[in-house]
Amino acid sequence: MSYNGNKLIQTPALDRIGREGINFRNAFVVNALCLPSRASILTGLYSHTTGAVDNRNATIPSQFPIVSDLFHQGGYEVAFIGKSHVGGALRDHYWDYYFGFEGQSTYFETPIWEGVKGKYSEAKKYGEYIDDILTLKAVEWLRATHEKPFCLFLWLYAPHAPFYRPARLESALNGVPIPIPSTYGEFDEGYPRKARAVQQARNRIGSCYLTSDDPRSLEELAKDHLVGALSNDQDVGLVFRTLEEKGVLDDTAILLCSDHGFFLGEHHFYDKRLMYEPSIRVPLLIRYPKLIKAGIETSQMALNLDIPSTMLDMAGITIPSTMQGRSLTPFFKGGSVADWRKDWLYEYYEYPDYEHVEPHRGIRTDRYKLIDFYLEPEQFELYDLQTDPEEKNNLYGSPGQEQLGKKLRTRLEELRRETGDHYEYKIVPSQAPIAVCGTPSHFPEH
Repeated sequence: MSYNGNKLIQTPALDRIGREGINFRNAFVVNALCLPSRASILTGLYSHTTGAVDNRNATIPSQFPIVSDLFHQGGYEVAFIGKSHVGGALRDHYWDYYFGFEGQSTYFETPIWEGVKGKYSEAKKYGEYIDDILTLKAVEWLRATHEKPFCLFLWLYAPHAPFYRPARLESALNGVPIPIPSTYGEFDEGYPRKARAVQQARNRIGSCYLTSDDPRSLEELAKDHLVGALSNDQDVGLVFRTLEEKGVLDDTAILLCSDHGFFLGEHHFYDKRLMYEPSIRVPLLIRYPKLIKAGIETSQMALNLDIPSTMLDMAGITIPSTMQGRSLTPFFKGGSVADWRKDWLYEYYEYPDYEHVEPHRGIRTDRYKLIDFYLEPEQFELYDLQTDPEEKNNLYGSPGQEQLGKKLRTRLEELRRETGDHYEYKIVPSQAPIAVCGTPSHFPEH
């Protein structure tokens, strides 16, 4: 989004949320994968707590309430529209209105279930661009009469592989040059000083491991992804106009986030999963003039775990003591928060499907990052994000870094204990097609 520095696209509606609200410049997910991250956003819990650790149709166990349940109990009308990815697509929870699909979308021919007050019709295909129909349903529901306060979850699909575009944006970014990341050549160099897990990961541009989802070039990937963000901006703009027409815009809190970041050629990668900055960083902006001064920015670290606590706090609903995130409302008036987190735990499990990214966990502080690829033989990566923000130089094992590495490994184990991490991931045999086409280039230069 342009508000956070993107020079290739303009996103005025998305930008408006931050310009008229608060922007968390350092917001992260604790597991950069669709289903686990969405489960954390709904529950405020780590993947190792819920067991929703990968994309294999995991459900959220019934003993963990999701934030919409708490809003419903608190007297709100609740609606879900879009992709949940969670097993059962959240139809096992109460919704005053529901319009969603299971798993992934095909963009144009996705079976979608519609329901009112827990009663669902048969799934139907609409033949329209998925985010267009989702947004129109959201607008339709917002325009309806509501006797209670409402809470709407509009979870759009784009930008997501295979990155189809709405027809009106088919030519967007034609002729626009795409900058090549400074780390793009690491693949041809053999990923010097990177862990084995990074060298063997298959989420590389130019590979064909996932067949239909794989990007064939950096330009294709970057432009299609950015156009997805342009589509998001148009959708959010329509929501803004609807709330303004109804006269409730400034009475409505709007929270924008994502379930993970995305590699756009950094380290020659696409997709997410690995604990590098492009994968774990997400936008997090909130607009609510009644509580939030316009134009606030903070660099203190926010997590997707914090989202449900923040929503409940804003609504005056009791936050369950079991939630592992914290409310972000102390930042709403500006300034720093003295007792805020100084570090946090990251985890990733899905292996070997679908991109052969090994399970790992790690710790990120304001300055340092330690990644533990714990399958035998165990390997570590250590980065100084202040001097090496692009994570080019793995310091682990370098002379003079022994104490720092030891300190971070000790703190990583402390964070596991503090968050109740006793989870042991069982590796599931691969079911993905095996076809690896990308290899380092040894073609002679002309």
